[in-house]
Amino acid sequence: MALPASRVAAIPDRNWVNIQWLARLRWAEIAGQAATVLVGQFLLDGALPMAHLLAVIAVGLVSNLAIELYYFGDRRRSRAVARPVHERQIALVMMLDIAVLTGLLYFTGGPHNPFAFLYVVQIALATVLVRALWSWMLVGLSFVGFGILLIANQPLDIPDDRRMVGAWVALGVASAFVLHFLRRITGALAERDAELTEARGLAARQERLASLATMAAGAAHELSTPLGTVALAAKELERALTRTGAPELVADARLIREQVGRCRAILEQMAQGAGTVGEGVTACTIGELLDEALVGARAAPGVHRDVPPELARVELRLPPRAVSQALRSLITNAQDASPADAAVVVSVRGEGAAVELAIRDRGQGMPTEILARIGEPFFTTKPPGSGMGLGLFLARAVIEAVGGALDIESSAGAGTCVRVALPTDVSYGGAKHQSRESIPPGMVSKPA
Repeated sequence: MALPASRVAAIPDRNWVNIQWLARLRWAEIAGQAATVLVGQFLLDGALPMAHLLAVIAVGLVSNLAIELYYFGDRRRSRAVARPVHERQIALVMMLDIAVLTGLLYFTGGPHNPFAFLYVVQIALATVLVRALWSWMLVGLSFVGFGILLIANQPLDIPDDRRMVGAWVALGVASAFVLHFLRRITGALAERDAELTEARGLAARQERLASLATMAAGAAHELSTPLGTVALAAKELERALTRTGAPELVADARLIREQVGRCRAILEQMAQGAGTVGEGVTACTIGELLDEALVGARAAPGVHRDVPPELARVELRLPPRAVSQALRSLITNAQDASPADAAVVVSVRGEGAAVELAIRDRGQGMPTEILARIGEPFFTTKPPGSGMGLGLFLARAVIEAVGGALDIESSAGAGTCVRVALPTDVSYGGAKHQSRESIPPGMVSKPA
């Protein structure tokens, strides 16, 4: 199974994050500009050229409406794929903002307006949103715009006391804009980088899964012939020893045949598991998935199913053989950890846009240092010869490949609970949901 393209496509592009936050900032700017003009008109007894100022503000308003409709309109209505955003488009929008600011200052006293240093806000944003070349171009445009104001502007008679109050308000507005939006933008970009890191880790696990499957198929093919030879030789040896009357040796020869048969069964399962790497996606109910997962389960300790009938009928779209084998591996691990008289409990619950399968054993649990490493390939707490430490690693890789998540909760002396979330189109406790990307990397539910 390869990494789903939808998982990678769901991670927003850096420029997409930037245009989203720039549009939000521009709405705040437009509202602030309109409020400042109205308050200034009141404080200056109607001395402001309102028609000109509102026309300049309207330029910013119309341009931001165009941005909202072009980039976000189709996506919000139909969950369409986001339009590509180029860095030059962001830079052009910021150039327009500098032009709007220059126009507003032109009609309100030019360089003598205390809000003139709002140019610094645009320059601060440019250092985060665009590369150095565009940032320097915006710096140059701000420098030119302020230079124009030195030469040409419409003087505005502002009393000194109100000019100082205006400078104080302008400092607070500029500081608030820079602090709030830069922190939000850098936070959104950091979140995007974390999602990219998670996606790359998932892709690496899928590559390792494919490599292990190839190795398993090769081992199954290469070992089948010598094991067949050993089985045939053991059978002939058993017949010869039966004629000579050596019961202990006959029992040893029979044991060799039994163990060879077990090895061949394991190899067959490995070969089948290799085939699940390319298995197609089909519809399967949760009940059918659990039925398949429990095929071949040991009689002791038993497995108790706690599945509400309405959830058992919920359909999932996934590769059923691969996922059922992953669940079978988790159930087998729980049986290995539990005493023979303590049943393993497999429960199913609806959780948001997913169903959650919880596999709880009655073992001794794991200390924190072991829990931190559990799931690493070739790391196991079982005795030598009882396991290779690949079951949980492969199970996690398969579940994450179909858009699910796996989480382990354990503490020493309290047993272990493995929670598996599988995506579904049905939303529990909310509206219908179609996305498989909504399942968080960590499970939100708590132990029962």
